[in-house]
Amino acid sequence: MAERVPTGIQGLDEVLHGGYIENRSYLVRGEPGVGKTLLGLHFLIEGVEQGERSLFINLGAPEADIREDARGLGMDLDGVDILDLSPASDFFVENKMYDIFTSPEVERGEFTAVISEAVSEFKPDRVFVDPLTQFRYLSPDEFQFREEVLSFLQYLKENDCTTLFTSQSTHNFPDDDLQFISDGNILLYYGEVLHHVEVTKMRGSEFEKGPQTVEIGDGGMHIYPLLRPGRFKLDYEPVPIPSGNEKLDTMLRGGVERGTTTLISGPTGVGKTTVAMQFLLSAAEERGERGIIYLFEESENTFVLRAESLGLPIRRLAEEGLISVMQVDAHEHSAEQFSRQVRREVEEKDTRHVLIDGIDGYVASISGDERDLISRLHAVVGYLRNVGVTTFLTSEMETITGQFRPSSRRASYLADNIIFLGYFELGSQIHRSIGVLKKRASAFDQSIHAFTIDENGIQVGEELDNLHGILSGTPMWYEEDIPELGELD
Repeated sequence: MAERVPTGIQGLDEVLHGGYIENRSYLVRGEPGVGKTLLGLHFLIEGVEQGERSLFINLGAPEADIREDARGLGMDLDGVDILDLSPASDFFVENKMYDIFTSPEVERGEFTAVISEAVSEFKPDRVFVDPLTQFRYLSPDEFQFREEVLSFLQYLKENDCTTLFTSQSTHNFPDDDLQFISDGNILLYYGEVLHHVEVTKMRGSEFEKGPQTVEIGDGGMHIYPLLRPGRFKLDYEPVPIPSGNEKLDTMLRGGVERGTTTLISGPTGVGKTTVAMQFLLSAAEERGERGIIYLFEESENTFVLRAESLGLPIRRLAEEGLISVMQVDAHEHSAEQFSRQVRREVEEKDTRHVLIDGIDGYVASISGDERDLISRLHAVVGYLRNVGVTTFLTSEMETITGQFRPSSRRASYLADNIIFLGYFELGSQIHRSIGVLKKRASAFDQSIHAFTIDENGIQVGEELDNLHGILSGTPMWYEEDIPELGELD
């Protein structure tokens, strides 16, 4: 099997199933400013870190500008050899042609000699040519250009080089010929909000198809591949995870099973997040299992203050490293960035419980099309299920009372278990109720119970068997058993 060459970008290595194939050549395509040179610099820097020789054949911006731009992104080009063939200022000042590009018939030999001398001197393992389409100006026609490129890439291969090269494609001079010549093609392009990368060709290797999210910032380029949950599998015992509230656990016949997804739905302010937190806090305090809460609809400060006022020790458990709270601000993440963050929590911090609060906020806050976002959320939930992480989602219903809807259409299919909370009006007062609608792994109590929240957290009361029409929000007493209102609690 051919050896793999790491790309220098973790996410791209995942897309390429380990990296580039050794001693082959790859075309990096895209519009100006989309990150082609940056991707090549990662490749060269990775070579230095691997103890290899890296050569940058620079035909574009001056070397000083390249090094300064790299430093601005926190990237160190020390150890990278640069053959700077960019035009010098005297091209304009003295009104003369740059030596290498004066006359193709005469200077082509001089140009190739400069490169071959550099390859002989530096003996690089990795070569990055930016942009290779400058060769076009050394060739009298397209046929000669193609032959020159083929010969050049073969020369580098014979010298045991793995090569990346970029193109400057225009309407008059497209890079179709280079796409056929290369062993692999990597396309960078602008999306509506973020950059994307897509591998469209990779000879001799499988690769991840489709667009992947790109972020350019501190540290250079970061790529976030699509999460494919089927590739992750961990054996685990689906034991019940209790909430720590005796009556709620009785309703659930012991709790929700490890590795399942529980949707908690209801109107605003009814206590969805508080019920979900009960499971995470119980797991942290009773079994020392770490959990994380992603807030999409509430600030972290407000959330912590509210939790503490209900007797939920968020601050103490956070200090002990058993609970983490993260506020996700609008449009700061793509779906792939969020899924990568969740994976880091699970794989690097051994997080066993995840609360995503709530689904509507996720759709509003994460960049992307709503339909795609729900699909990506499904992938996150599938991944967490496959590795034995217990997941809680909250979903807000628009109406306070009226026709019963346990969850939104886009949320219910994600869940193994559904707990619904609601309000109902009785005697000119608003009361809360709680029930279990769905539980795949076991039987459950199908009764609707009274429910309150106070300074001691959630309180689940007795079943409301003396009322009918609770789910409509305006229940009635059964005629044969009409108690005083005070008996409800």
